[in-house]
Amino acid sequence: MGRLYELAREVIFGLNDIVWGWPEALPLIVVLLVGTGIVTTFRLGWVQVRLFLHGLRVVRGDYDDPEHDGDLSHFQALTTALSATVGIGNIAGVATAIHYGGPGAVFWMWVTAVFGMALKFTECTLGIRYRIILPGGSAAGGPMYSIERGLGKAFRPLAVAFAAFAVISSFGSGNAVQSFTVADQFRQDLGIPTWITGLVMASLVAAVILGGIRRIGRVTSRLVPFMAALYVGSGLAVLLVNFRSVPGTLGQIVASAFTPAAGIGGFAGAGFIFMLTWGVKRGLFSNESGQGSAPIAHAAARTDEPIREGVVAMLGPFIDTLLICTMTALVILTTGVWHDKQEQRVVLNQQAAVTAMVPGAEVQPGGVVREEDMAAGRFAVRDGQVDGLVLVRNHATVDDARLLLAADPVLHRVEGAFSGFLEIPGDRPGDVASARLLDGEGRPVKGSLVLEGRAAQNGSPLTAWAFQRGLGSIAGGHGHLLVTLAVFLFGLSTAISWSYYGDRSVLYLFGPRWITPYRVFFCVMHFLGAVYSLELVWSFGDVALGLMTIPNLLSILLLTGSVRGWLKAYQAEGKTDPVR
Repeated sequence: MGRLYELAREVIFGLNDIVWGWPEALPLIVVLLVGTGIVTTFRLGWVQVRLFLHGLRVVRGDYDDPEHDGDLSHFQALTTALSATVGIGNIAGVATAIHYGGPGAVFWMWVTAVFGMALKFTECTLGIRYRIILPGGSAAGGPMYSIERGLGKAFRPLAVAFAAFAVISSFGSGNAVQSFTVADQFRQDLGIPTWITGLVMASLVAAVILGGIRRIGRVTSRLVPFMAALYVGSGLAVLLVNFRSVPGTLGQIVASAFTPAAGIGGFAGAGFIFMLTWGVKRGLFSNESGQGSAPIAHAAARTDEPIREGVVAMLGPFIDTLLICTMTALVILTTGVWHDKQEQRVVLNQQAAVTAMVPGAEVQPGGVVREEDMAAGRFAVRDGQVDGLVLVRNHATVDDARLLLAADPVLHRVEGAFSGFLEIPGDRPGDVASARLLDGEGRPVKGSLVLEGRAAQNGSPLTAWAFQRGLGSIAGGHGHLLVTLAVFLFGLSTAISWSYYGDRSVLYLFGPRWITPYRVFFCVMHFLGAVYSLELVWSFGDVALGLMTIPNLLSILLLTGSVRGWLKAYQAEGKTDPVR
């Protein structure tokens, strides 16, 4: 199992470097996303500004007609898409962007969202225009149909590529990342073993997705407004407490966008391109603009006007990134937790992702520990203190690190400080999870080690810490539990919606008989995602996300001219006029 894990780690990290790290000067995927967004914005005359109010009226139901083809109302289509976007990216994704890239990364998330609104308008308009209505009356659409039907049969291989990557991404960014983050948060806050959280979450997902899109629409239309109100209300409470710091923090975000801050997350400061890439990556993960997932949900809307659903869809990045992500970022930055360390206790296993480094070495920019700096060999441990070893977690050194012996690591029952030897194998230097425990005589010791100390936080635990510090006495010291509940609701709703994206792609690729097996495997992957390390799970999601984005962006560039023509006709016919 250990070798299989290492092989998966090497393959996924290698692909991630190609998709998001080539060329090193300015990654291609960043250029494609931002560049396509800029081109689309200007070709459509800043549609995200001109038709913003019209989009609000459509969502309100002013143009709904139950006689139109489709499965969902405009509001349900938006909430289904938002349930996939307003989620872990808003809680853990923003925290991860700040952890790696500092305050400036938030600025580039904003840029991604502004131009992403035009991308979302275009791809979802195409989703309605080229969707198909199945014999049972339900709709199927998305970039795979837009590419094949809009560009012609010659482009079918590109459509197949998108659908294949969408299926893979549904297992990663839309599924495994969600269950991992929920399980990690429950372990951190409530001490619940990750496998229990994974099992419960997978069961809940199965109960919803086996009922199809109509049940998904009903659940998300109720769940999304509730969870958004809960999370946003809590965030606004923190910002009200710290309102004097908000203007300065906004200035810090803008100032750091071009001059990255030093000492980010407890390690050496990131460079400009590193910060820009993390801002765009997390912006894309959060609002999914240009990725091609949202058109699959919006294609199920009851409407005969493609432009009308496009203006609804473009509200997604505004709500998701410019409102909710900004609020999360301000909570993290105004409370100061992004550059602090917190006392914590973790069982030393693969999921904890703790690295051993030789004394005198430094964590490199981007949180990297060089191979030559990784420790291997036998190290003496006296009352929990390790001689000749520096431990690194979340890309920063752990201060006042202590090793305790856990008789029952699942329940975190600790017997006391460990004294003896910690032996790290030479074939895996730096990997503390693979280390052996030896007593004072050099004999193997049963049990697992627990690491205690002050370490930097990352992902949803960083956001939870910000809420706990920000709310303080208002929530009786339990502000972090609001984030824990939000993580659960957001992760559940995102996985539910992504299962629909995946099964529409499976329908396109293999036909209806493969949809049920896909849904079953989706639930299995949801469970497995809860028990792997943060870096591995996020990287898997990033790889699939980037690969499905490329064919979708190409189709947007080739079909924007058609969308511009439809938009002019829509406005010329007075269809943007308010309903009287």
